[in-house]
Amino acid sequence: MNGLETWVGSLGVAILLVAFALNMMGKLSEQEKPYLTMNIIGALLAAYYAWAGGAIPFLILEVVWALAALFQLVVPNKKAPTN
Repeated sequence: MNGLETWVGSLGVAILLVAFALNMMGKLSEQEKPYLTMNIIGALLAAYYAWAGGAIPFLILEVVWALAALFQLVVPNKKAPTN
């Protein structure tokens, strides 16, 4: 694995952590497009790193993470508002 792959993976994980931190601080909801987009991009970058390093369990985790966020972005949860 070369330095580029490490940078790509590190960027992916950083994006995921920023999204998580913003969510925990109440700045982004897990239903908002920026949060979901950050999760998709971050997970795909981390998946590339996992693939390049042969870390198949981590690759599966990141691909499922990206697909779950993509699904939520494309098919939003239509819960009835609570009053």
